[in-house]
Amino acid sequence: MRDEHFYRPSEGHGLAHDPFNSIIAPRPIGWISSHDEAGNLNLAPYSFFNAFNYVPPIIGFSSVGYKDSVGNIERTGEFVWNLATEELAERMNATSAMVAPATDEFMLAGLTPTPSREIAVPRVAEAPVSFECRATQVVRLRTARGDEVDTWLVLGEVVGVHIDTALLKDGIYDTVAGKPVLRGGGPGDYFTISEAQRFVMFRPQG
Repeated sequence: MRDEHFYRPSEGHGLAHDPFNSIIAPRPIGWISSHDEAGNLNLAPYSFFNAFNYVPPIIGFSSVGYKDSVGNIERTGEFVWNLATEELAERMNATSAMVAPATDEFMLAGLTPTPSREIAVPRVAEAPVSFECRATQVVRLRTARGDEVDTWLVLGEVVGVHIDTALLKDGIYDTVAGKPVLRGGGPGDYFTISEAQRFVMFRPQG
């Protein structure tokens, strides 16, 4: 029998830092652009982000607190996910600053908003990949007892995809070449990926 650290989250973890984010890691970053009804831009990174469906493609992110992104998306029904790369890491981090709702994070981080093709929300011109999305659900999370939590899950159908052709090799997207920045645990841990970390494993045929 191995020695284990067991805890009930409701009673605290008893460690120097909550291990939850470190265990569910590394995670892709939801770098989400949106705007309000007046067209004021917002750009913010969310570390709880992933893909949830193939056809149609559906992605989602979770916001701890009803932040500007959630409000904008719930009212306008649109958002863009932008790939945060190693090259853009510092500017992505700059957009996480707690600023007034009217602050344009594109301008704050020195990024360029560029028009989308299917929706009104602009994407980050510097990002090599962007997904234009129409919101499908905005869900307030609940505990196992049914109590509401101040966390909101935003899901959206991808209706337009932009990919820098330099990342396409023989028609296959090169994940390593995209140099995605991934969120780890701890107060500021991030990861990247490299070709040395790649291994291939096919699903068994049954």
